[in-house]
Amino acid sequence: MLTGRIFDLPAMGWRNLFAEMERIRREMDLLTSTLFREPASRFVPAGVFPMVNITEDMDNYYVRAELPGITPEDIDMQVSGRGLSITGERKIPAEGENVKYHRRERESGKFARIIELPGQIDGDKVDAKMVNGVLTVTIAKPEAEKPKQITIKAA
Repeated sequence: MLTGRIFDLPAMGWRNLFAEMERIRREMDLLTSTLFREPASRFVPAGVFPMVNITEDMDNYYVRAELPGITPEDIDMQVSGRGLSITGERKIPAEGENVKYHRRERESGKFARIIELPGQIDGDKVDAKMVNGVLTVTIAKPEAEKPKQITIKAA
């Protein structure tokens, strides 16, 4: 049986498990800041931000990305082949010099998300709208990719 502080759950208690995980995260931030001179949480990891939903219908692909507090001017979007790239920067104003954080989960910094769509796209027919912090990108499928209805004739 494994022993030690992390694996001694009955003694530590289930309620302290999340506090222990937070302590380990802080130690990892300290380690990376020592090694790389930057805290690990300074950069928003790709694949986590922005969170996206991808759907499709017969004519289009739809990518919806959550980008709260980001203006359209802070976003760069490009399509190429079957891919959509969303890059930008999330800017969070400084709280001040004498502010003591109790929890800081919202980070500022550059982000990049590259999404490969399941089929070919028509790069000339892309529409993007931002409403209430949700970016909706509509990307048309090329005519060759759209399903064709076949009529069956009676013999």
